[in-house]
Amino acid sequence: MIPFLDLKAINAQYRADLIDAATRVIDSGWYIQGTELKAFESEFADYCGTQHCIGVANGLDALTLTLRAWKELGKLKDGDEVIVPANTYIASILAITENRLTPVLVEPNEQTYNLCPAKAAAAITPRTKVLLAVHLYGQLAPMPELMALANQHGFLVLEDSAQAHGAALDGKKAGSWGHASGFSFYPGKNLGALGDAGAVTTDDAELANTLSALRNYGSHEKYKNLFQGVNSRLDEIQAAMLRVKLRYLDKETAHRRKVAGAYLKSIDNPLITLPAPHAEAHAWHVFVIRCNQREAMRQHLADQGIQTLIHYPIPPHHQQAYKERNLESYPLSEIIHQQVLSLPMGPTITDEQIAAVVKACNIFQMAN
Repeated sequence: MIPFLDLKAINAQYRADLIDAATRVIDSGWYIQGTELKAFESEFADYCGTQHCIGVANGLDALTLTLRAWKELGKLKDGDEVIVPANTYIASILAITENRLTPVLVEPNEQTYNLCPAKAAAAITPRTKVLLAVHLYGQLAPMPELMALANQHGFLVLEDSAQAHGAALDGKKAGSWGHASGFSFYPGKNLGALGDAGAVTTDDAELANTLSALRNYGSHEKYKNLFQGVNSRLDEIQAAMLRVKLRYLDKETAHRRKVAGAYLKSIDNPLITLPAPHAEAHAWHVFVIRCNQREAMRQHLADQGIQTLIHYPIPPHHQQAYKERNLESYPLSEIIHQQVLSLPMGPTITDEQIAAVVKACNIFQMAN
């Protein structure tokens, strides 16, 4: 079986370094908000090209707390609208509604699956305050155009960079384009911890200061609480793990791009629609094809010993969690969710495995 993503093999490459890092934390006797977190925050901010990084418990909290911080700073209020692509993972929507803000879903660009500036512009109302640009599948949204739109109207821009660690456009990395960006370090991400973890990057010192309190019960100083905060801290062990893996992120991204390049060059089955990437703007978190006979394709690949996943089978507006929106229609997003299939992608895939995936894709035939 060719696995979709072999986390055990990925982390085995750095086993000694990870054990050394864990031992360092264990021996330190300090496990929350210590030197490892401070060091990772500094290193990841430098990597992304931002002034600040604030570690939090997970990627959802990174988005949720950023919107919450903007409310605390008086930049947002209940009911304000956030424009967001309709085909994103539900976490992007949850962060909005958790803050009693209103998600305005718009259809994506059909080639990149990312937020379309023209469609975003058409969705603007007097209540619009934020553009939430999701770098879906690892490819940067069209940030120059989105930032121009935001600047024209005075909107805030929040990047959802959960899948785009290391992707860059015009020399600027994911996480450095908007007013803030949320990252996830879930184990399966391109920069993955060995558990849940997340972070916010920003150049806004006031926002960073507010976030650092919100994640820690609303407090900068013990027993003095400025806000009704939460417990969402990136712990020392995970920070130490991430410091190790950050050193290898560019190498792993290069391998992902090699895998993607081979797929793009060699898969030529007319029943399969390949992604349309923009070179360096894609970190290839996942390699997503489309097929209008997805279940038959998925079963065919499984029969060939190839594991696949679906990102994502159900759009947010069709989820029970948002039953009040179940009757809304976003035809393109719905077609995308019905057709997408993710092929094996990762930093440990071999040339032989790439060839096997390509061959299996090319011999797929339309089901009767």
